Amino acid sequence: MRNLTIKRTKSFVACLAKMKVYIEDPISGDLVINGVSCRKLGNLKNGEEKIFQIGDAEAKVFVIADKLSKNICNEFWQIPAGVEDVYLTGKNKYNPMTGNAFRFDGAASAEVLQNRKKSNRKSIIVMCAAIVIGVIVGWVSALNLFSSESDKVFSADNMCVTLTDAFEYAEYDGYTAAFESQKVALFALKEEFALGTYSLKAYVDEYAELVFAANGENYELKKENGLSWFEYTETVSSGNVYDYYAFLYKSHDAFWMLNFAVSVEDSDKYEAKILEWAKSVEFGF
Repeated sequence: MRNLTIKRTKSFVACLAKMKVYIEDPISGDLVINGVSCRKLGNLKNGEEKIFQIGDAEAKVFVIADKLSKNICNEFWQIPAGVEDVYLTGKNKYNPMTGNAFRFDGAASAEVLQNRKKSNRKSIIVMCAAIVIGVIVGWVSALNLFSSESDKVFSADNMCVTLTDAFEYAEYDGYTAAFESQKVALFALKEEFALGTYSLKAYVDEYAELVFAANGENYELKKENGLSWFEYTETVSSGNVYDYYAFLYKSHDAFWMLNFAVSVEDSDKYEAKILEWAKSVEFGF
């Protein structure tokens, strides 16, 4: 046996998501990634370094976001046979097309580069299909001349938020839940106390400090009407610029971050509504 050390360099991209580490194992594997039978070694948090025990045989080590996106949002590195310990580093890179996938540092092999291209192609196909469906749904909705937005409650994992019927459930890698409309998207992330990262006695302010530290930024934590949030602006790969409103909450078993995203052009128009939606958040027991 030998040690495999992987350091996940701290990055704002997917900073609150835990990456899953798998090793090629044709005998005891319990998950197939890109046609390779693998077993799980563990998780990697943002900025974390971990040591895993692996065998002496040649094997691929994979880093994925979750099982659902394992064949799109994945990265691997070929570990040669031998008894020497192995040290790898990498971080999540901003690329919505691949779910902000983890990427190992260093000169990638031709096989790794091919895998990255394949992941991009798969993601493009999925996105194009989603766009086509979205256009059809939008066209059908437009035929209903009497339609108007009304309040609608959405829920996920004992959390509920009142938005409007213009929103729909969505799935994004690294988030507990997501809801989106044509103008605004909401990404929800739950971090349970049971995972050992946070204490039940901790406060939202302390959670905010940890979030800021993980991102390497010192945002201004705003407080008003019982809400705690911070704001930031980011340019995505398409060149569009979005304003983000990240609200922080504490439930009976976890901290939550609900991140609203809206284009800078529509930000002023939706700011008051976003605050209203954030105020509606409730947690079950």
